Amino acid sequence: MNLDQLQRAFEETYRRPPQFIVRAPGRVNILGEHVDYNDGPVLPAAIDQAVYIAVAPGQDDCVRLHALDLNQQVAFRLDNLAQKRDVEGKPLPGWALYPAGVAWALQEAGLHTPGLLAAYTSEIPIGSGLSSSAAVEVGFAFAWQTLGSWEISRLALAQRCQKAENQFVGVSCGLMDQFACACGVEGHALYFDTRSLEWDIAPIPPEVALVIADSGVRRNLTHSGYNERRASCEQAVRELQQYLPHIRSLRDVKTTEFAAYSMFLSEIPRRRAEHVVKEIARVHSAVSALRRADKQALGALMYAGHNSLRNLYEVSTPELDILVELTRSLPGCIGARLTGAGFGGCTLNLVELDQAEAFIAGLQRGYAQATGRQAKVYLCRASQGVSLL
Repeated sequence: MNLDQLQRAFEETYRRPPQFIVRAPGRVNILGEHVDYNDGPVLPAAIDQAVYIAVAPGQDDCVRLHALDLNQQVAFRLDNLAQKRDVEGKPLPGWALYPAGVAWALQEAGLHTPGLLAAYTSEIPIGSGLSSSAAVEVGFAFAWQTLGSWEISRLALAQRCQKAENQFVGVSCGLMDQFACACGVEGHALYFDTRSLEWDIAPIPPEVALVIADSGVRRNLTHSGYNERRASCEQAVRELQQYLPHIRSLRDVKTTEFAAYSMFLSEIPRRRAEHVVKEIARVHSAVSALRRADKQALGALMYAGHNSLRNLYEVSTPELDILVELTRSLPGCIGARLTGAGFGGCTLNLVELDQAEAFIAGLQRGYAQATGRQAKVYLCRASQGVSLL
């Protein structure tokens, strides 16, 4: 759906034009998978696949939403958000919990959330691991900031959105997704320290494209699979504290220390911890590689990261592995790995821009031959964070 269609849909729904349109990007994580809940640094980038929200102020204390991709509408009041019910007293549908949760989290911080009318659509494939939910949250937070005329840092805005997802929607996510959607810088990856919340940028060479391949396998990151891995990391910390009493999380374990003490760990926590400790080291190496424009080193780190997610963290799938293996013989590929939590979703491929079309055609052809599935492949670039169009 293009912006003209979005504007027309808004006018058909509300009989008036929107006042403004918010663009909130998805994100891809270049390196640093499953390290955010271990206090580690991550290396995401906002991408030019985005959520677009047409907005106008409401006449009352109500929020009226039209989710165009779902062809569903709902309205809820802003004075009883904690009840999670619409104006008719019915439970809010799952998709509406994200905007409602953002309003709740902003109100909790004492920020003004006036009534609004919104129609929105997304280019980000839902369930693919590219953070469509975070883009919706950040987009609505920015809409309320625009309507309410209050000032807040981009990072603080992302923190409000994370609170909405954790405490209102009930999903235990880290801050990376909302941070990348809010703070993206065009042409750059974002180095984000999830413990200190300090961040910096690293340039992506302009001749390098971000190619995202959707395996078509919808993520079923069950709470059990995610929580088991989180618990294994916490167990590894407890076991390592017998030898390294100063550590608070796996972030504090040096690779040399892990090599010395890993033999004393239980089998599953040892494998999970090995991924995390080495992945954190890979993030630091990747930032260095980007800053010196060493594409070969960056690609090698991505392949190593995928192998670790497959063998040690065990969150890959046969389809994701096939997508990554195919790239090794395709033109222009610098590196590839699964991106996001795993268990389905997408791979990220760094590809020489002038060979991207041949790469995409070869990847789609090879994947169809190997699996019988069609992979949707997106040619992306690192984009700016949330903005008004």
